[in-house]
Amino acid sequence: MKIIMKSKFITFFAILLGAAGVALADHHGNKIEITANDTMQFNSKAFEVAAGKEVTLVFKNLGNLPKAAMGHNVVILKPGTATATYGMAAVSAAASEYIPQDDANKALVVAHTKLLGPGEEDTITFTLEPGEYPFVCSFPGHFGLMNGVITAK
Repeated sequence: MKIIMKSKFITFFAILLGAAGVALADHHGNKIEITANDTMQFNSKAFEVAAGKEVTLVFKNLGNLPKAAMGHNVVILKPGTATATYGMAAVSAAASEYIPQDDANKALVVAHTKLLGPGEEDTITFTLEPGEYPFVCSFPGHFGLMNGVITAK
């Protein structure tokens, strides 16, 4: 009886995590996989990783619209960064794939992928100290819907 209840609880908890959009990274490899689409959505908005260990992030653009109209990236920002302020600064950074190059904004970026068109993929690696790291797509206007948090514990 206890085993059945424990199994049901674990299943229920897993369903709740899935419904909340939380994904636990593979702690053996600290790997995160994120996809984006033409409706300006990341497949997940929250991840947990082991702090102090290298994280591999694989990002795929599953959309069909051209990069110039619906490009996507993942920009991981330092804890406490105002994502709306960063997103607004990114609008004028077309020459650098919407990654602002001024010193103040460059200092906020922990890591970022390339700006991807339809069917493209990019892989990056980075290491995080304990904390909550916001991430966004910095393509103009996307940061409002395409954002999330990586929690390093």
